[in-house]
Amino acid sequence: MKLGTRPLLASAFCLIGGVAAGDEAWMSESDIRAALGGHNIAGHYRTGHAFTEAYRSDGSLEYKDDDRQSGGHWSVRNGAFCTIYSDDPSGGCFRVKRNGSNCFEFYFVSRTEEGTARPDEPSWTARGWIEGIKGTCVDGSNV
Repeated sequence: MKLGTRPLLASAFCLIGGVAAGDEAWMSESDIRAALGGHNIAGHYRTGHAFTEAYRSDGSLEYKDDDRQSGGHWSVRNGAFCTIYSDDPSGGCFRVKRNGSNCFEFYFVSRTEEGTARPDEPSWTARGWIEGIKGTCVDGSNV
């Protein structure tokens, strides 16, 4: 699976506002696997820093941003979507909310897969959308 080029966002800097983390249901483990597995995601962090990530069907992943490229694996543990990199400790595990048909919001809960058994309070980290399909993310709608 080839990673596409990352789109530049017109409004890249976002702040949390409007909907609190607990006001909507988290995606189920099976929904996370079905929605993200085998797809390329483009997105941005709370800082506006853009990224792309390929979640391959075999559980491997490829991450790219302006500063680095990393390989690793993805998994779903205890309701959290985990992206663990082979050469970089900045990965982690996230609760996921769907915001429209093609918008996913990621809330950090643990640095490791093992930590998902006793997760931290979810904290909004990023949003992304499946590349090649019209994105439904609206900056400022939930973050």
